Amino acid sequence: MLQLIVDWFIYGVLKFSSSSKLAGAVNFFLYDSIKIVLLLFAMIAVIGFLRTFLPQRKIKEWLNKSTGFSNLFASLFGAVTPFCSCSSIPIFFSFLEAGIPLGIAFSFLITSPVINEYLVVLMFGFFGWKITFAYVASGVIIGTVSGIILGKMHLERFLVKDMIVADPDVSGNGVKYRSFKGRIFFGVNEARSIVKKLWVWILAGVGVGALIHNYIPQEAIQGIIGKIGFFSVPAVTLLGVPLYGSCAAILPIAIVLFQKGFPLGTALAFMMAVSALSLSEAIMLRRVMKLKLIAIFFGITTAAIILIGYLFNLLQNILV
Repeated sequence: MLQLIVDWFIYGVLKFSSSSKLAGAVNFFLYDSIKIVLLLFAMIAVIGFLRTFLPQRKIKEWLNKSTGFSNLFASLFGAVTPFCSCSSIPIFFSFLEAGIPLGIAFSFLITSPVINEYLVVLMFGFFGWKITFAYVASGVIIGTVSGIILGKMHLERFLVKDMIVADPDVSGNGVKYRSFKGRIFFGVNEARSIVKKLWVWILAGVGVGALIHNYIPQEAIQGIIGKIGFFSVPAVTLLGVPLYGSCAAILPIAIVLFQKGFPLGTALAFMMAVSALSLSEAIMLRRVMKLKLIAIFFGITTAAIILIGYLFNLLQNILV
């Protein structure tokens, strides 16, 4: 239905020629932008509603259990929080303030921006269940294993402890909702707030995807991959680290790159790197970390993303 409306607007109202590259780009942009924003709003509202049943006090109790289990739980908790890398940092700060071990808090910080409930829906629609499941599993593994490694390194000495200030919205026992209606309003308001922050990034990501999809020949993309060959995964990962964006904004670009000939793991490694690590995140983390700890965190996470990218490339024929 949405595609029919977009086609009517472009070819019926705007009178574009069906053979025009500009028409194809506009069609791609309008359809994907509307679809992503609507799915984003709906999924955040539903998950926000469900999260009102999960008190913060219980979460912190579970996170203070044995290493390994707690890292896994922190990663799973991060997977159901609809935040980008910078939006996850206030919760990360509150975990540190509550005395949760650094490695466990890192497991949350790594996984939260890489996996989101709305991303799962979008990936399922574009890639199918096998790739989506493998991506989610790899994101949880990256967060869990990287958090365990960082925890074993005993890096607490690199924290600027007097700068850790808990976020009042997430450090307490959570808001008590006395009515079903209040829980619904919380989900809707959270969806409105997050979409308001992300919509510009979503439009930018879809816009870049539309240009690549309609104006850059597939042969050119394949030529780039041919030149860097085996090193395409670390190259795009290192390229993505300084950039900032959410998975919802980067996913359309990753999809188009894959359709144009990028190996699956290369495209997904780029998306992971952009969403999990950024200069903006590093600047915010400087509030509570010394530069050495930030560099170690970025280094281990980047290495994990590169390994996952190579694994996806190796398994591409099975997953696609």
